[in-house]
Amino acid sequence: MRFPDRLSAGRRLGRQLAHLRGAGVVVLGLPRGGVPVAAEVATELHAPLDVIVVRKVGVPGQPELAVGAVGEGGAGVVNAAVQRAAGVDRRELAAAQDRARAEVDRRVRALRGERPGAALTGRTVVIVDDGIATGATARAACAVARARGAARVVLAAPVAAPSAVAALADAADEVVCPVQPESFRAVGQWYEDFSETTDAEVITLLQGATGFPQPRDVPADVPADVVVRTGSAQLPGELGVPAGASGVVVFAHGSGSGRRSPRNRHVAGVLREAGLGTLLFDLLEPAEAEHRRNVFDIALLAGRLADAVAWLRRQPGLGDLPVGLFGASTGAAAALWAAAEPATEVAAVVSRGGRPDLAGARLAEVRAPTLLIVGGRDDTVLTLNRAAQARLRCPHRLIVIPDAGHLFEEPGTLTAVARAAAEWFTGQLGPGSERERDAAGGRSRPPAG
Repeated sequence: MRFPDRLSAGRRLGRQLAHLRGAGVVVLGLPRGGVPVAAEVATELHAPLDVIVVRKVGVPGQPELAVGAVGEGGAGVVNAAVQRAAGVDRRELAAAQDRARAEVDRRVRALRGERPGAALTGRTVVIVDDGIATGATARAACAVARARGAARVVLAAPVAAPSAVAALADAADEVVCPVQPESFRAVGQWYEDFSETTDAEVITLLQGATGFPQPRDVPADVPADVVVRTGSAQLPGELGVPAGASGVVVFAHGSGSGRRSPRNRHVAGVLREAGLGTLLFDLLEPAEAEHRRNVFDIALLAGRLADAVAWLRRQPGLGDLPVGLFGASTGAAAALWAAAEPATEVAAVVSRGGRPDLAGARLAEVRAPTLLIVGGRDDTVLTLNRAAQARLRCPHRLIVIPDAGHLFEEPGTLTAVARAAAEWFTGQLGPGSERERDAAGGRSRPPAG
């Protein structure tokens, strides 16, 4: 089987580790790709999340041959057999370790800032990566965790080479890996979406994680955990509403992603800074998300989104605030479908790298002003969005972000998306907006190309 993405893989892995819940666990993700997986595991185990940064110490002149590894706080291990065989003396070893520690310190500062790391002494430590090919990095991480005082080390990954799992049996107290294909060649072949995880995404996941040390000046409007009840489903979410908010934006994630989507969390943070509330929630329950067909069931997703808007209006102090929808990928189709329902009362829609074509005939029924944002290098989706423009009858606009791909991973492109979304929503939901002028008998501006 292939996992849709790292978040889906993390949810499945978390269920495999459910026996550890309540055991004083701390979850450590290996940057960068292991952190999104670890975030879902930490959520499943109700455990704090942190990173474990390790660096291989190579033999001088043979950097591919590891003589040991180092981690933060001075922790390190040495393979004495390799040291003897390679003739590495103490001074050469110390110099190599110092270089590796400098890189570890740099990476830790980049990802965690000035916050202290999670305490490992006497605890059960779950080390998570997105996959294990050779096991060299995983072995080093286990050794560093023990050097930092871990009482028990559990190594976990969604997929791994069977030979690597067998070889790691002596490195960890327990190795958990639900998928061990005999035909294993590379970790990426077992993911439909194996796009690179950025430092910014890692930082966002860490800052939003339960138990991660937070700065003392956390604002009062930091998102709170909520449960959105829709039909028989109970969907976890995060609701953040700044004081004096002019509206609330509900996020619709795409491609099997969820409330911890680092890209949508980044956009949500910018919207809150602009005075808008945000609701990020999982459109599917974990068991539902395992079935790929549900990710593309736009009618199901749109129904969940409409129910979330109704739930939001029942919350104290929020009933009178206008609501906007922000959709990404397939979530954009769900947002447009939901906005076409008169009972949903949506005031504005923003689509990021969306698939408006999947909303079908509902496109022509959307009345809320709609902003379509597409990357300039995302040729297929750009063509679909331009075709969708011809079917929209509401006020709308298309913004093309130059040099951006489908996931807006290029420097500055996601920030450009967030700023455009904030401007659109504040213009449609805020004081003096077109929505208010329409209510007073004014006229909306004509569709824009």
